[in-house]
Amino acid sequence: MVGVGGVVIHRGRALLIRRGREPLKGEWSIPGGLIELGEELAAGVRRELKEETGLAVEPVQIIATFDRIFKEGRRVRYHFVIVDYVCRLRGGKLRPGSDVVDACWVRPKDLPKYHLTEMATRVVRTAFQVAKHRRV
Repeated sequence: MVGVGGVVIHRGRALLIRRGREPLKGEWSIPGGLIELGEELAAGVRRELKEETGLAVEPVQIIATFDRIFKEGRRVRYHFVIVDYVCRLRGGKLRPGSDVVDACWVRPKDLPKYHLTEMATRVVRTAFQVAKHRRV
């Protein structure tokens, strides 16, 4: 399955969501989800972020591509190929969608409080760096 994520950087903070469904239910993460058949990656990021957060975003640049494989014993439960973007906020009002329990803006120094996965932490830190250079 192909998934997309969007790290929205606005006023020096990154948008995080607390997941309401598996995988990683209850954990803080980067907003995103699966692309639909025939959907382009950037369009998928815009749609997923609108659904999960109520915000309109502009994908600026791909910042990471990786596999996420979740196993239960010897069985593969989920296998995602994920493409993450740094995004610019375009509008909307922040409100968690149906599969999100909470959403908030986080400063770089506060990231450890949210116990993101190692990969998500790296992606968010990369987004901050790219946003600074691209003036996102």
